[in-house]
Amino acid sequence: MIARVAALVILPIAVAAAQRGGPRDTLRLVDLQQAARRIDPRAQQVALERQASALRLRSIAADRLPSLNADGTAQYQSAVTFIPIQLPNVSVPIPPKDRYDAQLIAQQRLIDPTLGPRANVERASLAASEAHVQTTLYSLRDEVDEAFFSAALAQARAGELTAAISDLEAQLRVARARVREGTALQSEAATIEAELLRRRQDQTDLTATRDASLAVLASLTGRAISPTDTLALPDLAPIVAASRGSLPRQRPEYAEFARTRDQLAAQERLVAAQARPRVSAFAHFGYGKPGLNVLATNFNAYWLGGVEVQWAPWTWGTNQRDREVLAVQQLVVATNEAAFTAVTERIVDRSLADIDRLTASLGTDDTIIALRERIERETQHRYDEAVVTASEYVDRQNDVLAARLTRASHEVELAQARARYLATIGVELPR
Repeated sequence: MIARVAALVILPIAVAAAQRGGPRDTLRLVDLQQAARRIDPRAQQVALERQASALRLRSIAADRLPSLNADGTAQYQSAVTFIPIQLPNVSVPIPPKDRYDAQLIAQQRLIDPTLGPRANVERASLAASEAHVQTTLYSLRDEVDEAFFSAALAQARAGELTAAISDLEAQLRVARARVREGTALQSEAATIEAELLRRRQDQTDLTATRDASLAVLASLTGRAISPTDTLALPDLAPIVAASRGSLPRQRPEYAEFARTRDQLAAQERLVAAQARPRVSAFAHFGYGKPGLNVLATNFNAYWLGGVEVQWAPWTWGTNQRDREVLAVQQLVVATNEAAFTAVTERIVDRSLADIDRLTASLGTDDTIIALRERIERETQHRYDEAVVTASEYVDRQNDVLAARLTRASHEVELAQARARYLATIGVELPR
C-alpha cells in the first residue's frame, strides 16, 4: 500500500515532466533548509559583526601604546604675582599679564587592569551577537517546513486524484457506449461526467496550491524550482525514535542564553577591574611665556615628566550597584531560559502525541481503504450488470477516494509532525 501511495504521489509530476521536457530535480527538505540559511541576508551579519569586533579590539590594544596630545593656551589676566620691594641697583622683574603656552604631552600606561577585561567583554559580546544571528536564522526552518509540506500534501492528494480520474474516465467511456447502445439512460453518463469535472477542478486547485508553495520555497532558498520538480518526504522515523525520552539542548537559543551569561560575567569582571589603581608615566614638552619660570618675561622651552596614579576607592556605591544590575540581568537570562524550556517541552509533548496518533491512523487507514475497495469492486460488478445506478457507483468510488486521500494526508502530516519535533529539540535533519 505504501509503495502504491508513493507511486500515485509521483505519477502526476512524472506525466507533467514528460510533457514539459523531463524532471529537473528532486527537492529534499534538508537541502532546502540549508539553502534558506545560506542566502538569507542576515547570514552576512556574522562576518560583519566579526569585522566590527576586530576593529574594536584593535582600538583596545592601541590603549597600551603611548599617546601624544597637543595643547595650547593664550590668556590675559588682570593681576600677576610680584615682589613689592625695591632694592638699589636691583631690578625685580614683574611677570607679564599675557601668557602663552604650547605643550606636547606624552603618556604611557604602565598598569591598567581594565585593558584585559575590556577585550574579554568585546569577545563575549561578539559570541553573543553570533549566537543571536544563529537563533534568528533558525526560524527559517519553520518557514521552509511549512511551505515544503504544504506542497507535499497537495502533491500527494493530486496523485490520488489522478488515479481516481483515470478510473472514472474509463467508466465514462463505458457509460457513453451504453447510452449509444440504448441500454442506459443519458443521466448515467451525465452523473459520471459531472463527478469527473469536479475531480478535475479539485486537481486544478491542488496544482495551484502546490505551485504557490513551491514559489515560496524558491523565494526562501534562492533556487529555481520548477513545477516538474518532485518532493521527497524525509524518512525521519529512526532519528525521532532515537531522540524520544530526552530534551536535547541543541536549539541555538540555548547557545544564545549561554553566550549572554558569559557576556554579563565578563562585564562584571570589568566593573571590578575599574575599581583598581591605574599607573601611567607622562612627559610634557612645552614652549611658552613665561614657561616654568614664572618671573620670565620672554618665551622659553621646558619639559617635565613623572608618574601618575589614578584610583577612585570611593565611588558612592556606583561599582556595587553596577554589579547588582549585572546580577539581576543574569536572573533575567535564567528566567527566559526556563520559560523557553517550558514552552519547548509543551510543544514536544504535542508533537509526540501527533506522531503517535498519525502512526496509529495509518494502520487504520489501510484497513479502511481495503474495506472501501472491496465494496467498490462489488458495486462495480453490480453496475456492470446494471443492478445499481451510476450515482451509487460514483458514491462508492468517492468513498474509496476519500479514504485514500485521508491516508495520503496522514502520511504527509506524520512526516511534518516528525520534522516539527526535531526542529523543536534542535536536531538537524539527516542528509
